[in-house]
Amino acid sequence: MEKITGTMINYYFVCKRKLWFFLNDIEMEWENEDVQIGKLIDEQSYSREKKHITINNTISVDFIGKYNILHEIKKSRSIEEAGEWQIKYYIYYLRKNGVNIHKGIIDYPKLRQRQEIFLDENDERMIEDIIREIDKLKEDKVPGTINSKICRKCAYYELCYIE
Repeated sequence: MEKITGTMINYYFVCKRKLWFFLNDIEMEWENEDVQIGKLIDEQSYSREKKHITINNTISVDFIGKYNILHEIKKSRSIEEAGEWQIKYYIYYLRKNGVNIHKGIIDYPKLRQRQEIFLDENDERMIEDIIREIDKLKEDKVPGTINSKICRKCAYYELCYIE
């Protein structure tokens, strides 16, 4: 696979089945109410910043602040690990393309919180493993459901659970 996006990295940590649907061009996020709320929060936060920077038609960062600090805006901490790895991937990707990014920050405007994210050598190796796994996943059969509490709010819920 030529392009690994931040969304793919995020879905990798949320649900491999959701990632498989996305990799196979089955996209349902655009009509999900929670996704729409997240987009509104993103649009209304940090309005002075130049936002939604697309790089190499591969990654789209929310914004890069002072001192080359990468920012990602999230609605809640419900899938916190996925957001952390998404921003680590952005730092990894930018560094691989010659942009010196020291750290990232996940902003939770609704919660009035933020979390600093750093990328170390172990994270880089893990990201390289994840990229290989994502490449293989598209060719595999659809993974099983995860039966998590987050499933009910997922845009793919009906596809996974309603027969």
